[in-house]
Amino acid sequence: MYDLDDLLIKTSRTFGASIPFLPEPWRRQVTVAYLLFRIADTFEDAETWPPEKKLDCLQQFDAMLETPPAAAPAEWLSDPPSTHEGYLELLAATPFVLDELAKIDAEPRGKIIHYTRRTIAGMGEYVARTDDNGTLRLTGMDDLRHYCYYVAGIVGEMLTELFLIGQKVTARQAKAILDQARLFGEGLQLVNILKDSASDAKEGRYYLPPSLERAKVLARARKSLEAAQDYVLIIHKGGAPGGVLGFLIVPLVLAWATLDRVEQFGAGAKLTRPEVMNLLAKVQSLAAQENPKLTAKTLHSLYDDFK
Repeated sequence: MYDLDDLLIKTSRTFGASIPFLPEPWRRQVTVAYLLFRIADTFEDAETWPPEKKLDCLQQFDAMLETPPAAAPAEWLSDPPSTHEGYLELLAATPFVLDELAKIDAEPRGKIIHYTRRTIAGMGEYVARTDDNGTLRLTGMDDLRHYCYYVAGIVGEMLTELFLIGQKVTARQAKAILDQARLFGEGLQLVNILKDSASDAKEGRYYLPPSLERAKVLARARKSLEAAQDYVLIIHKGGAPGGVLGFLIVPLVLAWATLDRVEQFGAGAKLTRPEVMNLLAKVQSLAAQENPKLTAKTLHSLYDDFK
């Protein structure tokens, strides 16, 4: 028997730590959404599969969002796309996750399906660009940002749409928030790309174009994370509960700190477990407050602990 929280812990570090801050019904909605995106991402990153099989499995998964299967296709596991045990368990649990999706109310469920399909389509666009050896090379800043949108900016849009259900906001306000949400996702993805560039290259994924100066990518990431800070403060001003703020603050502060480490020490640099646990404890205290006081200074005080 599968469990959503167990699958989350086994397949994510950052989101496994931040999603539990969310109050219901967002916690269940975002957990299910994360797991769906992780399934798609596992196919996109399948280092031993040819592009044709990746595309076929992405299309199979897309169809399952409307018609869930009784069991995961045997081909997903007989020739596994990954050596990560958590990801393989999640693939086997796909019907369970889809059953949990079906239990979510119609409006948020529709948004989750819509955005999952959009990221599947975007991933397919980039998988189709890989050569016969499975190598993908991005060509410049616009291409890099386009890729980040498909795999992370869309996540920001989806989360915002879920948070805004039932809220009284104008179309103009919603657009402004969504614009910031896309940049939030972009910033997080750029940090991951910079951090993992060496290991990605070993698996044939060259997200950092040779013609693009690393300093420019670092600067773009910092600019996107500035927008992420603005997003958190806008959500706070709108009256978001402490749990939602905690969910947003954790990845933002970790991204700030990780970017510093990568800039100083290069690809592969990581934060220590004690540093991360210290942040989580502080955010837990803030998230437990009914009406927390949050400012840019508050956010940067959490970030300063990593310096």
